[in-house]
Amino acid sequence: MKRRSTKPAKPQTIDEYLAPLDDDKRAALQKLRRDIRSAAPGAEECISYQIPAFRLRGRLLVGFGAAVNHCAFYPGAYPIEAHADALKAYDTSKGTIRFAPDRPLPATLVRKLVRARIAEYSARQPAPARSNVRGARARRRATGPAPVCRPRASG
Repeated sequence: MKRRSTKPAKPQTIDEYLAPLDDDKRAALQKLRRDIRSAAPGAEECISYQIPAFRLRGRLLVGFGAAVNHCAFYPGAYPIEAHADALKAYDTSKGTIRFAPDRPLPATLVRKLVRARIAEYSARQPAPARSNVRGARARRRATGPAPVCRPRASG
């Protein structure tokens, strides 16, 4: 007999992620979500690595989540380094800012961090184009099979 998993279903949307959280964590993360959306109106919401995140032009911009004792914002390493002075009151590590649900990040700070992340992406060179292997295969099929090489008859 198969045993059913008691694990909750993986969230597919940010609303599904926020729904089971405590009221204080949900409120803090909803505020953070609004602040991110106002700083990057062109970004789209998604779930990445099972946490709420925002993508901009197909690239992961920032993420956020809740843990047992804190909430976290994941803007990446560069924005945290660029605004280290403003983040002294928070527990930080490379790419992560942890904060208490009853002391959410100020909207102005979130906007600065998100804009720094966007600027970081803008400064980077675009990724090199990948070779179109599928296109090469399709061209070979269209022109027929490769010629068969047969040994010459000696004589």
